[in-house]
Amino acid sequence: MEKTPEAWTKRYEIIKRAMDIVLAVLGLFLAFPLLGVAAIAIKLDSPGPWMYTQVRMGRAGRIYEMFKLRTMFYNAEQGESLWASRDDPRVTRVGRFLRRFHIDELPQLWNVLKGDMSIVGPRPERPDLTAQFNQELPGFVDRLQVAQGITGWAQVNGGYDLTPAEKLAFDLEYVDRRSLVFDMHILIRTVMVVLTGKGAR
Repeated sequence: MEKTPEAWTKRYEIIKRAMDIVLAVLGLFLAFPLLGVAAIAIKLDSPGPWMYTQVRMGRAGRIYEMFKLRTMFYNAEQGESLWASRDDPRVTRVGRFLRRFHIDELPQLWNVLKGDMSIVGPRPERPDLTAQFNQELPGFVDRLQVAQGITGWAQVNGGYDLTPAEKLAFDLEYVDRRSLVFDMHILIRTVMVVLTGKGAR
């Protein structure tokens, strides 16, 4: 049996993709009622759509549209990409609750099913922010060696509380250490964060 790094990577990628599909299908099935309630709450709380898409950069620089529940006031960014913070004033009342329990990320299970993303991996950034951070933090695009994820090593270690440099360090550590065991560890940590409402993406 081959034990080369290339063979290991190929087996890992196949198993990881299979797990992504199973978890995405199961997650979408279980999340459907919750998404309905969230949609109603968002519409009642502030004007604007309950869900929207945002252009993100995925593995190897691939551009795609990522689905999200709206947690900010409509047109909060006014065409400008801004780094989100924990106490961001653009976030609505309902949005704060959705973010606390990471409910706003559930539509991205569809992105996982489509192959745009993985369940576990570095969080995807917008192309313009990726270009900006890569100038300020050499090596930022190295995060794109792997599929971007709904949750990741940076998210369970601080999320919004991390600076871009700290986030990059965790993301690059994931790229180097990635394995099925490490992915499961991150998933378990993610479940704890969601259940307690502590931490951030």
